[in-house]
Formats: sequence, structure tokens, C-alpha cells
Amino acid sequence: MYKPTALVLTGYGINCDEETAFAFEKAGSAPRIVHVNDLIAEPKILKQAQILAFPGGFSYGDDTGSGNALANKIRNNLWQELLEFIDKKNLVIGICNGFQAITNLGLLPGIGKKYGERSVALAHNNSARYECRWVSLVSEKNKCVFTKGIRGIEMPVAHGEGKFIADKKILKQLSERGMVVFKYAKNGKPAKGEFPFNPNGAMLDIAGICDETGRIFGLMPHPERNVFFTQRQDWQLQKELLKRKGLPLPEESDGITIFRNAVNYFK
Repeated sequence: MYKPTALVLTGYGINCDEETAFAFEKAGSAPRIVHVNDLIAEPKILKQAQILAFPGGFSYGDDTGSGNALANKIRNNLWQELLEFIDKKNLVIGICNGFQAITNLGLLPGIGKKYGERSVALAHNNSARYECRWVSLVSEKNKCVFTKGIRGIEMPVAHGEGKFIADKKILKQLSERGMVVFKYAKNGKPAKGEFPFNPNGAMLDIAGICDETGRIFGLMPHPERNVFFTQRQDWQLQKELLKRKGLPLPEESDGITIFRNAVNYFK
């Protein structure tokens, strides 16, 4: 059976590479963790992959802004190769710090396929502190390959700079063009900025967006941390409810769907 290769970046403070690679492997991909310096030294590695993942973590210690140094490293050394990778209709995902990196790169939102233009940002949380908590998300009508079939999902967030900001014109375009993928939610509806349901103060409750092709996706929450049933925040309650109904306990949780959708895109 064909297994698309998922290239997972690592190096300089990225610390969710192994979890992200594991999620892709469980979803049916053939993941490969590669240090950003090795990728720069051998750009042909990128040509052998179909999925490129920018995982979470604290690349370069966030010393020049979250994801900014990694973005500059890629832009200065691999920009043309990255554009060629995207042009071949491959997939790109950026999670948390990876989302920050690909927005700084201008891969997102990429309106009109103008990749390289920075028009949105992920700023410091309104709480002025690192937020580590579970959030509920709703998925409105969008074109994202990674979220096919997902209407609502829960995932953990863990970031200090996740507040999505953009001017009104850009926000309008994102909404009208089906590029807003996830919004922070309360009781199944957008949180309207209410803390802690919206953990950072993101405009329009935006937790994740995609480009107009639906093949480049970035989000602040961590789907790789909600792959197993026992990773759910309410798994013990759900276990008891299922046992009382005589039903088996599932192995997987909702986050795996995002990775499986990416794999299935190539089938």
C-alpha cells in the first residue's frame, strides 16, 4: 500500500517533532524527521516528500518573535524549493509554533497565491501569559484538506503568542473564501472572544486557517496531543459511560482524523 512521506522538521527548540511524526505514522504515512540544517544541505530531501510538517515547540527560543527565526532560515535558504513543493499540490501543516512560522513566511494566508506576503500575525495572548489548556473548536464551511468531515473537535493549546490578528479587509477575505478552518468555541458555537474558551483573544475566535487551495493549513491547538482515547481530557468519564453501556473502549481520539485526512488525500 502506498504511503506518502511526511517530512517533519526539527532543530533549534522544536520539541513536538516525534509526536507529530508518530501521529502521521499511525495515520498511514511514512514519516521522516529531518533537521532544518540537513534539509538546507540536501534540498532534494523535500522532493522525496508529499507532506511537510512544521511542528510545535519554541524554535530558536522565540528570541526574535515566535516562529520568526525559523521562517527567516527557510526563506533565506529554501524558499524556491518550498514554492516548487507547494506547486506540485503537496500538503503543508504548521502546528502552534509551526503555524507562527508559516504565517511569518507568508505561506498563510497566501490570498491570490501570493505566497511570501505577510498579512496576518499571531500576537501575545491577551492574558499576557502562557496558556496551556483544552479548548473546543468548531469548523465552519471551509476548503481545508486536513479537516474533511470535522465539524467539532477538542484539542489542547500550549502557547504564549496565539492571538490571531489581521486587518478587517483580510478577515473578510478569509471568511468569504472559506479559509477560516477552526474557531474557538463555547457550547458548540464561536466563543465571541470569551476567555478561557478563546484562550488568547484571537480576532473572530480564529484558531486555524488554510490557503485558498486548502492544502496549506496552520492551527494553534495541537492535534498530535489528542490521538489516543486516553489522551482526552474526559477519558475517564467516557470510559465509565461506555462500560455501563457495555460498549468497547476506542483506541483513537479525534486528532488522528487531521493526519489521516492528509494521508488519504494522496490515495
